[in-house]
Amino acid sequence: MLMCAGSLTGCVTSSDQLAGSGPGVHASPSKVDVLGPNGPDSQSTTSTGTLGDAPARGVSSAATTVGKSGYVVGALDVLEISVFKVPELSKSVQVADTGTINLPLLGEVQASGKTASEIEKDLTRQLGAKYLKSPQVTVYIKEHNSQRVTIEGAVRKPGVYPIKGTMSLLQVVATAEGVDKDIYSKDVTVFRTVDGNRTSQAYDIDAIREGKADDPPLRQGDLVVVDTSAAKSAFQNTLKILPAAGALRPTVW
Repeated sequence: MLMCAGSLTGCVTSSDQLAGSGPGVHASPSKVDVLGPNGPDSQSTTSTGTLGDAPARGVSSAATTVGKSGYVVGALDVLEISVFKVPELSKSVQVADTGTINLPLLGEVQASGKTASEIEKDLTRQLGAKYLKSPQVTVYIKEHNSQRVTIEGAVRKPGVYPIKGTMSLLQVVATAEGVDKDIYSKDVTVFRTVDGNRTSQAYDIDAIREGKADDPPLRQGDLVVVDTSAAKSAFQNTLKILPAAGALRPTVW
């Protein structure tokens, strides 16, 4: 492989590659509360479609759902790019805050908002148009950093977790090391912002586990809250108090 001017800022010559001419959440029917910028909406509606798609005011279904067409690349994701038989063009790159990646020959290339497959096609087209003959480009998402969901409430390890490909509600709960069986309620609420409006959808996690309800996929920015059972919580508090009460009991001689 020979490089012009000793770098990849020029042209690449190869016997077999040189150009000739130089990424909705379906749920059971349940009430959706739409939280607008001025507080709770006075209307509640029932929806069987995608979370945030309810026919309520100000809610749009135009946003792309993760997993519907693949993981959508965003800022801070790390991509592994490989060009067959051109190791000089194969490298790991991180998507900048501007949504671009910097590659030899091509310079700044837009990556944010595209799937890995779409980036492959884009790079293949650009390299094939000027530099290589029938380039074979592979793009792999090495690190998922841009799309995250938050889970809190009655789980063993609440926190912020990355979405890797398609992640369902149960998968995110499992990532948080499962529910705290001593205090959890079967009710789980997913909060999502769509076109500036915050929506919420309630799910029965026990029904999902038993196969009686769909396990909905989640999306970038979702907040999952696993509700706490007041009865279970009170019982656990009582158990904590009983040993202490026994220790203070006077000794009978």
